[in-house]
Formats: sequence, structure tokens, C-alpha cells
Amino acid sequence: MAAAPDPEPRNPGARADPGARTDPAGAPGARADPAADADRDPDPGPGPAPLTVPSLSAGAGFVLRPWEMSDLPLVREASLDPYIPLITTVPATYSEAAAEAFVRRQWERAATGAGYPFAIVRSRDRRPVGAIGLWLRELPAGRASLGYWLVPSARGQGIASAALRTVTGWALHDLGIPRLQLCVEPWNTASARIAEKSGFRREGLLRGWQQVGDQRRDMVVYGLLNTDGSVDGRAATAN
Repeated sequence: MAAAPDPEPRNPGARADPGARTDPAGAPGARADPAADADRDPDPGPGPAPLTVPSLSAGAGFVLRPWEMSDLPLVREASLDPYIPLITTVPATYSEAAAEAFVRRQWERAATGAGYPFAIVRSRDRRPVGAIGLWLRELPAGRASLGYWLVPSARGQGIASAALRTVTGWALHDLGIPRLQLCVEPWNTASARIAEKSGFRREGLLRGWQQVGDQRRDMVVYGLLNTDGSVDGRAATAN
């Protein structure tokens, strides 16, 4: 299955997330920690700058672009998948209002500097078939996380691999991020292959790492450094 759990907080209707904010399929920021109020800097300064999500070519047949309200049919199809609503904020029960709220959350993530949410769109008919996000919550530490999913009708065609290679190359070269990482459940061999084909290296098993549905699940972590060699034909090291 071409779906890697979103590293940001998930769908509040699909699971309880005790440690981070309940909004995003790549949510814009951590939930406020009530225990941290006494230590809060009284003048934290400006927050992250708003981001502009670009359009990127993902090979000959697909483009990555910002989310649009015209993408509601994609949200509808994704909501019918048994797994996608568990690992993202795609609504488990579709309604137009819930789908519109999902799209607005993607806009909010860029506006708050949380990351870059992309819709994956087929060029020939402009049909959206999935999503990929680059999330910057840990960018001050020199790393960023990725998550991606495709609706069932688009799987097995190399689309997720093309999208991941595109975002990975852009993040390493154009944005200059030193480290990228993503997590995949151990059973999800399809997503693991996609990560490995894009240059990510398996680094270890994180036991009980993430809440998925009503269970704590193990996750395999994959990492890619900008010194690791080539990504999609380009040297990963930025000169």
C-alpha cells in the first residue's frame, strides 16, 4: 500500500493523539503543553514565516501542486480507504464540510510555516490521485519529515515513487535541508520499497512509536542525508 504515516498529528476522529495537536495530515505545529506554561519565554518572537507551496513536475505524467477546493473528489475517495483516515486527517466519514475543512487545513499548514502540503495530480486529465507533504517542525534541528498516500485506483503505477523523489530532491537541493526522514509500518512493504527506491535507508525499528486507530504501532524509520549520494540522478550534496 502506498501510504506512509503522516509525521504530524492525525485525524482526531480516527484516533486520540496524546502528544501533539489534533489537526493536520501533516499538522502545523505541536499541541500546547499545559505543563510548559511556567517555562514559556514571555517574548518568543515571531513564529515561522508563511510558506508558498510551489508546483513541481514529477516526471512526464504528474505534477505536485497546492491543494485546491476542486480536490474534494480526492478527499472523498481517500475517506473510503480503510487505512488513510487512520494516518492522516482525511475524514473517516465523508461530508463536503469535512472535506473542505481538510483542504483548509492544508492551506493553514503552509500559512503557519508548518510545511509544504502537495496534491499529486495526473497531468493528462488534471485528476488528483494522492498527497505528499514535507513537514518542517524539526527544521531548527536540521531535519524534516515526509508523509504520502495514494488512493487505491492510483497504486502500483510508480506515482508515489516519482512524487517522493521529486520532493526529496527539491528539499535537499533547493531548500538545503540536511536530513529527511519518514516512517513506515513494518507490514507496509510497498511503502518501504518506495522509500528505498528514493534513496532512503532503513535505520531501525521504533517500538510503539505511533498511535494508529486504537493501537500503538511500531514504525520503521528511514533516513536520507544530503551527503548520502545521488537522488534521482542528482548528487545529494549541495555545493
